[in-house]
Amino acid sequence: MSIFEVLGKTMLRVFKSSSERYVKKQQDLVEQINELESQYGQLTDGQLRAKSEEFRQRISRNQKERLGRPLRKILRELQLMPEEARKPAKKHLTEQLLASCEEVLPEAFAVVREASDRHLGVRNVFAKQYEFDPAILSPAMQAVYEEVKGRIAGGEDVHAIELPPEFYAEVRAKYPAEERPPFRFRHFDVQMIGGNALYEGSIAEMATGEGKTLVATLAAYVVALSGRKVHIITVNDYLAKRDRDWMGPVYESLGLTVGAIQSEMDTAGTERKEQYACDITHGTNNEFGFDYLRDNMKVRYADQVQGPLDYVIIDEVDSILIDEARTPLIISGPAFDDTARYKQADKIAREIINKQRNYAGIEKQIDAAKRQIANVEGDISETKKAKDPERFKKLENQLTKLRSDLAELEERLSHTTQYYEVEYDKHSVHLTHEGIGAAQELAGVGSFFVGANMEWPHLMEQALRAHLVFEHEKDYVVQNGEVIIVDEFTGRLMHGRQWSDGLHQAVEAKENVHVKEESQTLATITIQNFFKLYQQIAGMTGTAMTEADEFMKIYQLNVVTIPTNKPVVREDRDDLIYKTIKEKFNAIVEEVFQISTSGRPVLIGTISIEKSEALSAALTQRYGLEHEVLNAKQHAREAAIVAKAGFQHTRRDGKMCGNITIATNMAGRGTDIKLGPGVKEA
Repeated sequence: MSIFEVLGKTMLRVFKSSSERYVKKQQDLVEQINELESQYGQLTDGQLRAKSEEFRQRISRNQKERLGRPLRKILRELQLMPEEARKPAKKHLTEQLLASCEEVLPEAFAVVREASDRHLGVRNVFAKQYEFDPAILSPAMQAVYEEVKGRIAGGEDVHAIELPPEFYAEVRAKYPAEERPPFRFRHFDVQMIGGNALYEGSIAEMATGEGKTLVATLAAYVVALSGRKVHIITVNDYLAKRDRDWMGPVYESLGLTVGAIQSEMDTAGTERKEQYACDITHGTNNEFGFDYLRDNMKVRYADQVQGPLDYVIIDEVDSILIDEARTPLIISGPAFDDTARYKQADKIAREIINKQRNYAGIEKQIDAAKRQIANVEGDISETKKAKDPERFKKLENQLTKLRSDLAELEERLSHTTQYYEVEYDKHSVHLTHEGIGAAQELAGVGSFFVGANMEWPHLMEQALRAHLVFEHEKDYVVQNGEVIIVDEFTGRLMHGRQWSDGLHQAVEAKENVHVKEESQTLATITIQNFFKLYQQIAGMTGTAMTEADEFMKIYQLNVVTIPTNKPVVREDRDDLIYKTIKEKFNAIVEEVFQISTSGRPVLIGTISIEKSEALSAALTQRYGLEHEVLNAKQHAREAAIVAKAGFQHTRRDGKMCGNITIATNMAGRGTDIKLGPGVKEA
């Protein structure tokens, strides 16, 4: 270890990391919030709701003093500024807005904590599935309980019914806050710190299961009171609706409106506009991005649906702002091209691939020989250490033969015609000189480089890419005679999206489905550039610190690591490496069998649909294990699969086993897996 590394570690121990310093600095805020808890616990539901209007007026008064003119006007001007001028203006405005809310912040956070505990915790005593026993309450509160149950049976919403503070107090006395759901749902102190990080426009890195969805309510509430629209980005429609429905009672009990954008909503209809008109709106990055593009294509302001881009909280922020940052959102229109040429190019591509079969076969043998040589060289190295002369001699003879075979194969390859080159890392295919000649002959159109034939090289390369680079069940699936792209980051189906430059048509020709007309771009923006349009960005994820430099450089976003509420007991073990896929799958199946039959649920992550289905087949063949596969094909059942992933099931022989779930890439990301009864004891 160098002197600089030693010095760096010593300084970190003395001065602590920036996140540790931030957390320590927030202790005063947490203490102020905690001091208000008993006071707000004595308020009626109506008095708690009235706090929102009080805060709104105080914030508005502070804004007038600091800004001197209406906030909405300043925000509109920001949108029209060139990017270089917008940066300092956004920074100055954010500082003023934070300062205008500073005096109400502890009170506002305390109000949200109280509302959350009442509506997401205590009111669960009225839910049948939790089997609450009202006998533990005093006679007076038992009477309240029975009255409310009757009103619910009559069709009233449990969250719209006023409950006396004494009722909350009695339930809380029986169920300490540390127990959390189902009868308590109080923000922990560390969640208050996470909420403040979001409110200030930072990224809160919080471990899985630490309640990021609940943390977002704190920042969203205060920002909404300041007169700005709040957008909360989630990874899919299901989560957007779930979070709206789950956290909605907290916002609504405090007088705010909350909505959710869903992909099936009419893009120009009143329903979508109504959701955006809410104080807080949930949705996916694609829906928000495409609505922005559609709005900018409209000729009348009245037809636009989205409204201002003020403040956004992005869930799984590293996935969206880093992994998908360069992903373009494109609105296309038909280009009225001749689709028959894609079929013709596909036919020629198949023949070219067939012509190269001999070359590809030799290449495969060369790769195998190189792997064998590497293995034998490794064995020789080990044998030298073991001092086994007889085995050493055998291995040397084997190595000599393998090298001779490799030289022969390489000589054969040099005399075999190569028609194309594939660059898998760049997803590209290029015809060689011989390949162009063969393609010209097969097409029967003369030279590819004169007149109307000049589109042929591009057509051929796209057709070859479709066959050689893009894989069925990995990069795309075919459903109902239509090619649907699989998102490489999330493993989800991207309905309505298609590859550009004729690639999508080439894949359709390959799969022998109806070839659509090629499209032309009407409007486009990248994910990165779209989110840069917001006046303020905040984010949350379990993994952001590794990209902290990128977040600061690209978005001027600071990353704060929020400590867990309790010490982490999870074991992070080292990777196991296997020589072959077969050995790896066998080991996985054995371990899954042992864990599942002990009663513990198992979640297995894979990188593709193909791998998930191969592993599924292995589990079935070896032990006949019941399991679920969560990949792009089961997109519609995602919520149902995730909901029972942490539970147990009864095997045919009567034994209780943990559920087994195989998921591709990040399918289901951001969704809580709840442990079922009996799992904790297993």
